[in-house]
Amino acid sequence: MKLILQAPHPILAKPSAPCVIKGAPDKKLGRLIQNMKETLEATHDPEGVGLAAPQVGESVRLFVVKSTPKSTIEVFINPQILNAETAPIASPKKPTSNAAPRQSRVTARSKSKQLEGCLSLMNIWGQVRRAPSVSVSYVDEKGMHHEKTFKSFMALIIQHEVDHLDGLLFPKRVLEQKGKLYKSHKNKKGKDVFEEIEI
Repeated sequence: MKLILQAPHPILAKPSAPCVIKGAPDKKLGRLIQNMKETLEATHDPEGVGLAAPQVGESVRLFVVKSTPKSTIEVFINPQILNAETAPIASPKKPTSNAAPRQSRVTARSKSKQLEGCLSLMNIWGQVRRAPSVSVSYVDEKGMHHEKTFKSFMALIIQHEVDHLDGLLFPKRVLEQKGKLYKSHKNKKGKDVFEEIEI
């Protein structure tokens, strides 16, 4: 298991280098993948859905995703977004006290809203407009090359994680889109309360 770096650690603002891979990942990359899986599995409150290598101190183009609590963790090595649907998901209104990234699902059809958070920015949330569908080229943990289209929540996670590999944290997207950022804390009943951050 690895320690998740917190902003403003410099590695989080630096574009990552491609993984050198011929066939299946070597032992070093295999260990990193296993450590990242264990680290993602161990996240609670909030429960993480994705983790990029820079978040654990490795500046390489690799991330892991677990879109639901029962999902198998998927590995994306050297991912590249080939195409993104142009109609972005609409930015949501102010979050409610029970908002949580895992409970709010996004569909391209309904253009539902999504509050975005990050394991490297604890208790910070924001509304980011993302493409509801992305086509991605990547290598899996067995060394197999894929080109697949992902939609809805999975598309949002992938875009968030690719941003990490490019040295971008989601608040930059929020500011570019003139959106709002929120800080969360627990109230006396243990429920999340969101307060807008003055920018």
